[in-house]
Amino acid sequence: MYRQDDPQVNIDQIIEKFKKVFGRFGGTGKGIGPVVLLLIIAVVIAGWLATGVFTVQPGEKAALKMFGKYSQEVGPGLSWWWPSPIGNRDVVQVDIIRKLELGVRNDVPVLDESLMITGDPDELGAPGEAPNLVDVQLTVQYDIKNIKDYLYKVVSPDGTTLKDATETSLRQVVGGRPIDDVLTDKKQEVEIATKQKLQEILDYYQSGLNIREVKLLNVFAPEQVKDAFDDVVRAKEDKARIINLADAYKESVLPAARGESSKRLQDAEGFRQGKIAEANGEAGRFTAIQREYAKSKDITRKRMYLEAMEEILPNINKVLGDPSQVILVNPESNNVIPVPTQGVGE
Repeated sequence: MYRQDDPQVNIDQIIEKFKKVFGRFGGTGKGIGPVVLLLIIAVVIAGWLATGVFTVQPGEKAALKMFGKYSQEVGPGLSWWWPSPIGNRDVVQVDIIRKLELGVRNDVPVLDESLMITGDPDELGAPGEAPNLVDVQLTVQYDIKNIKDYLYKVVSPDGTTLKDATETSLRQVVGGRPIDDVLTDKKQEVEIATKQKLQEILDYYQSGLNIREVKLLNVFAPEQVKDAFDDVVRAKEDKARIINLADAYKESVLPAARGESSKRLQDAEGFRQGKIAEANGEAGRFTAIQREYAKSKDITRKRMYLEAMEEILPNINKVLGDPSQVILVNPESNNVIPVPTQGVGE
């Protein structure tokens, strides 16, 4: 998962080469020999230091060590660090999304990993019998969030460690839930709980890994009862579909009912306010008449009588007159003519 740059430098071989070169120039240390020797040593040291130059590509990080102890990390770009044997560097690609499959390898089931126990006893059996078994296949996507922990804290963090932690997390989550949660409508809850549990385990062991997604691939019931469980799944899907249809109908009817209810309430409120205003007006009118009546009772009484007659008499078809007279009605002019009764008798 990472690359280690630069081969080890053999100091003994370098010293031996120095001795051979020094011997060629006389070996006495006089004349040009020491100068050339120093020049060669300088060139060798410069070449050795130049091997500390390295490049970190985009998406990579480099962990730097000095005398075998972690020192720091650097990001993309051209950098320098002490060459071996003083320093070392390990370059890791951290931006790629890695994947782990549990319970399946290249579409081939691995029952030792996928077969696990659910949390509820068999509904058809007596209490105390063995719980249900379920075949769960899962994939995990992850990346590296801390190269120091990834490289130096755990052995094979994205190998055995990740596989064992994933299997442990999944078994704990599935073992604490009914089998229907895994088979039917609560798979997403199982995925979320497994991801959370897995991340907690990896952080506890300082693996340096970050879990991006946990996805259930295939979940199977035991072969002996597979048909029955398939019927249950279909029934629950039908139930969910009918509930969705009912909710859709409810959402289409309720707004109209709410609108009609609001309209009737507004109409009732308007009617109430109208009646209140009318009653207040009549009460004010009566109060005004009462005040005038108190000031002049005879005049007010006569005026009220006349006003009442003006409203009543136009709607009456009867003719009122003196009993001692005969009332004649002219059919042409519709006029009323009183005639004395004595004149008629004679």
